[in-house]
Amino acid sequence: MPVEKQDEDGRPMTPLDIARVQAYLRKLFSNNLIRIVPPARKGLSVEFAVGDEVLGTVYKDVEDGEVSYSVTLTILDEDLPDLDAGPPASPRRR
Repeated sequence: MPVEKQDEDGRPMTPLDIARVQAYLRKLFSNNLIRIVPPARKGLSVEFAVGDEVLGTVYKDVEDGEVSYSVTLTILDEDLPDLDAGPPASPRRR
């Protein structure tokens, strides 16, 4: 697992940061299954999940007094559909 990124003052995301980012993403995507999961132990990353599926990580960045959060979405090649066959055929109407 990647190491948790800390802001320029060396502070990781707080529980309040995590709750605020989760609330924002749930509202933005209209999806209450979105979860921002605190690290299981110090030094691990904050995770972005939908339901039980972990999809990426969340990082806090503080630069010049401005705070931002980055969500990194990880997609494994094995999870992608095979599109070589083309789009599925549409049913014919009579």
